[in-house]
Amino acid sequence: MKNIVIFGAPGCGKGTQSERLIDKYGFYHISTGEVLRDHIARGTELGKVADSYISKGQLIPDELMLDILAHLLDSEEVAGKSIIFDGFPRTVRQAEELERILRERGRKVDTVIGLEVDDDKLIERLIHRGLETGRADDNPDTIKQRLQVYHNQTQPLRDFYTNNGLYKAIDGAKEVDAIGEEIAREIERL
Repeated sequence: MKNIVIFGAPGCGKGTQSERLIDKYGFYHISTGEVLRDHIARGTELGKVADSYISKGQLIPDELMLDILAHLLDSEEVAGKSIIFDGFPRTVRQAEELERILRERGRKVDTVIGLEVDDDKLIERLIHRGLETGRADDNPDTIKQRLQVYHNQTQPLRDFYTNNGLYKAIDGAKEVDAIGEEIAREIERL
């Protein structure tokens, strides 16, 4: 069982590349963003709490995200499968807690794929995605806030995973297929 973290700023291509890995290797995909958007759409209590943060471009509290993750990891549909973590962890504390949660289940993070894209390209991609999908958080004001949060709170994860020998930087501005091939080479080295 391999456990891969797809890491990067909003709009870097985490979801696109995760889908490719699912198709190629059969990974189980844990996208905290998708889980939260589903709860928001269904109007659950979790969705209401999450929306109060997400609509402002903020991260939801760690405890809430960790509870969601632990529940997913304990589900039958995840048992025995390799996992892609897409959009989690987002803080160093979450990364430390992810290590603990995985260790308690006899697992570990095997590699962190960092899709690196400059902010101008990210903004362009996110605005385009917002026009195509209608995602409420893909508007200029929220995008700027999300990127600021990323640089302040999430970017330190790059150093954390680099220091642990797990971070693999990949140019996320390349063509989708080229990025996918580079990621596949990294995974096949595991």
